[in-house]
Amino acid sequence: MITLDERTRKILHAVVENYINFPDPVGSRTVAKGYPFGLSPATIRNIMADLEEMGFLLQPHTSAGRVPTDMGYRFYVESIVTESSFLHKEPFRELYKRLETLKDNIDILFSETTRTISKLSHYLGIAMSPKPDVTTLNKIELLKYKADKIAAILFTDEGLIKNKIISIGAEVTQKDLNRIAGYLNSEFSGHTFDEIRQKVIKEMSKEKIMCDRLISKALKICQEAFYFLYGDLFISGLSEVLELPDFTDLNKIKELSRAIEDKHTIITLLDKLSECNGVQIIIGSENSMDEMKKLSVVVSTYKEGDRPIGVVGIIGPTRMNYSKAIYIVDNTAKFITKMLAER
Repeated sequence: MITLDERTRKILHAVVENYINFPDPVGSRTVAKGYPFGLSPATIRNIMADLEEMGFLLQPHTSAGRVPTDMGYRFYVESIVTESSFLHKEPFRELYKRLETLKDNIDILFSETTRTISKLSHYLGIAMSPKPDVTTLNKIELLKYKADKIAAILFTDEGLIKNKIISIGAEVTQKDLNRIAGYLNSEFSGHTFDEIRQKVIKEMSKEKIMCDRLISKALKICQEAFYFLYGDLFISGLSEVLELPDFTDLNKIKELSRAIEDKHTIITLLDKLSECNGVQIIIGSENSMDEMKKLSVVVSTYKEGDRPIGVVGIIGPTRMNYSKAIYIVDNTAKFITKMLAER
């Protein structure tokens, strides 16, 4: 990263902060009046011109002030110190109190979490439940659904309930399914979904095991029932985001809607970030996916012990209140980690 002298760094910070608070290009007079730098508008204008030349600022029109580029936001984010003083702690006390009552049902917990952090931040709240490689089976139930289909209901140690409809031969009765579920629970309870799939593949390669019709059917059910590439994605707050001045343009609304509708894009991104510790921030063009290049993402992992198992976060415009977003996401992830440890 380019090193800036203190005076230049302060001017950059002033422009970024002013633009975050008021979405209009920032002029040198605005900075001179709003910040006690003791510098004339002419001097500030020259420094802003230098920052533009270095790629930190952009002038939308010749007569307009300047706005931060993604590079300018990145410099700002890397150098801010997150403080909690700007945010009343009361909303968080209410958040934690409400979430605590939901810790036995993770689906509802994450749904409520994303709704609440969206209201606190006015951006999209996002969360991804634990991935299959860290999701541990508590028990499985199998129910006859239609003539050739069954419903597999998976209960996990993490509090997840996953349902899957599986096509299967009509010759299997509910009595058979109960016996199969008993066998699967005795064999695989306490193992992660990925471990179960690996064991099933290994067992199915043994020809002798296929002699038992029910065990053969059990392994085939198991192979499909435990196949989940990613955790479940939760998104809330589109109405909050659409009220921001950044999305008054119809084309920007369409871009945001496409990014949300293509959940695979967000899931792939969160899956990569779920391997990291602490708060991760991706700003605009830093996103590898085209659908996300005009958005910023702030996420943090929640853990089981020392192991990251999922993520919570925020998606919003690049003109984001990063300090507030970091604080909300970091504290929410830490609280979920603490709550899961107490279950």
